[in-house]
Amino acid sequence: MSSEVLRDIVDKVNAAPDLTTALGIAVTEVKAVMAVDVCSVYLRDFERDEFVLTATDGLRPEAVGKVRIRSDQGLVGVVAERSEPVNLEEATGHPRYLFLAETGEQRFHGFLGVPILRHRRVIGVLVVRQAAIRRFNEDEVDLLMTLAWRLADAIGHVETLSEVIALREEPTGGSKPLFGLGGAPGVAIGKAMVVYPPADLDAVPDRAPNHVGEEIAGFERVVRTVRDEVAALGRDVGSRLGDEERALFDAYAAMVSSDSLVGGTIERIRDGQWAPGALRDTVREHVAAFEAISDPYLRERASDVRDLGRLLLTHLQAGDVGIRHYPKRTVLVGDEITAMQLAQVPADQCVGVISAHGSGFSHVAILCRAMGIPAVMGVEDLPAGQLEGSEVIVDGYAGRVYVSPSAAIRAEFDELAREEAELSEELARDRLAPSTTTDGVHVPVCINAGLQAEAVSLVDSGAEGIGLYRTEFPFLVRDRFPGEEEQVRLYRQVLANSHPAPVTLRTLDVGGDKVLPYLPINEANPFLGWRGVRVTLDHPDIFMIQLRAMLRANAGLGNLEVMFPMISGVSELDQCLKLLARARAELVEEYGAVEPYRVGVMIEVPSAVYAVERLAQRVDFVSVGTNDLTQYLLAVDRNNERVAELYDHLHPAVLSAIEAIVTGAHKHGVPVSVCGEMAEDPVAVLMLVGLGVDKLSVSGASVARIKHVVRKVSRQDAVDLLDEMLLQDDALTIRFLLTGAIEDLGLGGLVRAGR
Repeated sequence: MSSEVLRDIVDKVNAAPDLTTALGIAVTEVKAVMAVDVCSVYLRDFERDEFVLTATDGLRPEAVGKVRIRSDQGLVGVVAERSEPVNLEEATGHPRYLFLAETGEQRFHGFLGVPILRHRRVIGVLVVRQAAIRRFNEDEVDLLMTLAWRLADAIGHVETLSEVIALREEPTGGSKPLFGLGGAPGVAIGKAMVVYPPADLDAVPDRAPNHVGEEIAGFERVVRTVRDEVAALGRDVGSRLGDEERALFDAYAAMVSSDSLVGGTIERIRDGQWAPGALRDTVREHVAAFEAISDPYLRERASDVRDLGRLLLTHLQAGDVGIRHYPKRTVLVGDEITAMQLAQVPADQCVGVISAHGSGFSHVAILCRAMGIPAVMGVEDLPAGQLEGSEVIVDGYAGRVYVSPSAAIRAEFDELAREEAELSEELARDRLAPSTTTDGVHVPVCINAGLQAEAVSLVDSGAEGIGLYRTEFPFLVRDRFPGEEEQVRLYRQVLANSHPAPVTLRTLDVGGDKVLPYLPINEANPFLGWRGVRVTLDHPDIFMIQLRAMLRANAGLGNLEVMFPMISGVSELDQCLKLLARARAELVEEYGAVEPYRVGVMIEVPSAVYAVERLAQRVDFVSVGTNDLTQYLLAVDRNNERVAELYDHLHPAVLSAIEAIVTGAHKHGVPVSVCGEMAEDPVAVLMLVGLGVDKLSVSGASVARIKHVVRKVSRQDAVDLLDEMLLQDDALTIRFLLTGAIEDLGLGGLVRAGR
């Protein structure tokens, strides 16, 4: 079989307007090219664990969508079980041969079936059949397998297709969910209100300004107006929640008037572009810089820039989005819900959020968690335009959305919502209680922050400090390095607001994929390139300014902890410590004294795991960044959808690495904290307690939940559970067993809907 034949089939499949047409083209083309009697595609309905005849050329067309084969039946089931081709010249003699008269088939002898695999799961089977006895040759097997790979990409998430099949059979629908990512935990039932961007930046044409001076003046007026509007929204949100949420909108207001956004747009106007076009190009530049960052938290800031750009464009176009009337129980639905769209809904009327794009790191998800609003992000194939006014159910735990649910589903989620409310009240009531295990071991729970918006009130949240403060954001949103005085003001505010609780300021972690507008870096492999302390050590001028600013901000407070990221070995740490000592000496000479501070190292590179004892002898604390450490240990880019499912911080190798870190650090009396996503995963917290981790650092919205887990378990029981988990071979088994343990502790409501 020639490669041209295969390419021709693939091109036709790719050109199909929809999946149903693509599958129809595939079976027809394969039947003709391979000269077989039948070609069919069976897709898997995971809820029923059945394979559904989804497309065929050679069987009765009316059988499509109706014929179902259990996964343990027939030769289709054999292909699925083996996850490899099954090639039989005499299929009728096989013990699993299944004759289905309703398809209009005769007794076929020649059989070739290949699995359609996605993320290591068999999501379907592609089959050709021949009435005569026939064994297919190697070229034919290769053709069918290659086409199956292509179909896997076209099919995407098979669950969505299974919903289509089910709804064809049951036109009333209402019981099958749409799938996304859990953005904020909780369940909610309400009426969908579809929101959309007020202006389309991509639709703005190039145009010369009529008068440059007037164009600039008009743009500056719009900037002032939008800044005031955003500040007003911030005051409203702050009155509902607190200063920390208001600070998010203060950050937006600052971004609107920033030199990089305003100055860049004005410069483009002077170069001959009208204001809307100049704004479009400036926003695109900023969005591209953020989207190039691998850190999901920072990458999500691109949506914030786009949102502000649309708002500015709306005013430039003199548009009026009008006054919207929100239902009593509003569920916001849209392609990309923004923080400002969320803030515009009256506080007592928004009960849920559904967004086709975004993740748990987007600002709207962060706000939803802070406001206790369930959210599902990244919902594929979300028919947003058709949902206006529909009743919807939001399951922020499982990342599922039910549209026009059946009475049975509605009743079930009514009960789950009631249980959820009871649990939330309990967590809020107990949030200030100490996070001490049942056998008396205190495990402090702190918060992670990266903006003033997230530096939530420690008193209100129950957190015992800031375990990780990311200092990158002020560097990323400016068109120059922030000066020492500017950094002193920023760090001072964070340290003073949290005093006397400790605050861990992580030194600048940019470079490689975190591109600064004024420090362009182009690398083939940014994950293994010039980043973290490699950048700051190569630029001691930048590093010294930041270190001096941190130490100066600590004057009269004494709650500063300085932490160095991406340390790969002792020599890098020694260089950092040398520069820190130099900064201290300079300040002693200039100001006479420097408040005491603690120094720590972030372990997120595998080489540092093996050097942990030597590192521990030089620092006051060790912090494990489980996000990068997991990624490096497993060689998995969690932002790559083809391998993201392999990323799991419960992998035995990750648990063993943390065990080695804790053992090595404790040998020298150095405490260990964990500040990655692992610390926010209730089932993983059982392992961290068992491993002997001394402190956890999580998002502000997760503090109460994680403290609740710590209070319900004994360290000894966690150690015993850890010993059992370290005997397991894969993360899936470990997660399954730990979920059972969470349920046994009465904590199931932290990982699913209900209590």
